[in-house]
Amino acid sequence: MSHDADAGTVAASRDGGVLRIVIDRAASRNSLTPYMIGQLIELLTDAATDDSLRVIHISGAGHDFCSGADWVATNNSRDERPRAGALVRRVPHAAHRVIELVHTIQLPVVCSVRGWAVGMGCNLALAADFTVAADDATFWEPFVDRGFSPDSGATWLLPRLIGLARARRMLLLGEKVRATDAADWGLIHQAVAPPELDDTVDALLARLAGGPTAAIGLAKQAINYATHATLSQSMTQELFNLELSCRTGDFKEGLDAFRQRRGPEFRGR
Repeated sequence: MSHDADAGTVAASRDGGVLRIVIDRAASRNSLTPYMIGQLIELLTDAATDDSLRVIHISGAGHDFCSGADWVATNNSRDERPRAGALVRRVPHAAHRVIELVHTIQLPVVCSVRGWAVGMGCNLALAADFTVAADDATFWEPFVDRGFSPDSGATWLLPRLIGLARARRMLLLGEKVRATDAADWGLIHQAVAPPELDDTVDALLARLAGGPTAAIGLAKQAINYATHATLSQSMTQELFNLELSCRTGDFKEGLDAFRQRRGPEFRGR
């Protein structure tokens, strides 16, 4: 895929067991081009099979997190309608795939949000396991304001996180939600003063990176499974996950630490 070097990129770096992903197109509020979405998919796919990773951190460059998919870059023309069926063919392998990977990867995913989290950018933050936002940040689902229906998981994520009434306010009325309200509603993990955001996120990343990675990943999988399962089905899934987690070195370390009355030193194995 061709790429204009000035049109943004998704940068990645390693910090021990932390994979840091930065959406870097600050001049356009970090809106995502098709090229950038492809980069996200590649990075998350590779991370899913990297046993040295313990946690993933996603942030935006500059003053905003992400203002969603760049429809001008996606469609190339403001005047020409997409070919019939084009979105049905393409979106599942682009924007939707990013949300699926964040939601299903058996690593904890943390987003830190400043400024705007809009559309796909909002849903990316909501699909993460923990989103910490500056208290002056804004979450917005502007789909109907633009004349089209929601995508990238909005209709699945919002009702489960905040209930139908509030989901309708965001999706049908296009209400913008401040980070403080988002935290009160349970839409995100936490809202903090802007100067405290980086330190708060780093403390959370350190805690997750020092945890029993396999057990955390299996717990995440079980939570997600339970959203569409019965109690009996969920407990059966828990048993299979328990069987797996009890075979890890971190399980043995956790028991040893408990017996010796000390803090565990998990290695993610």
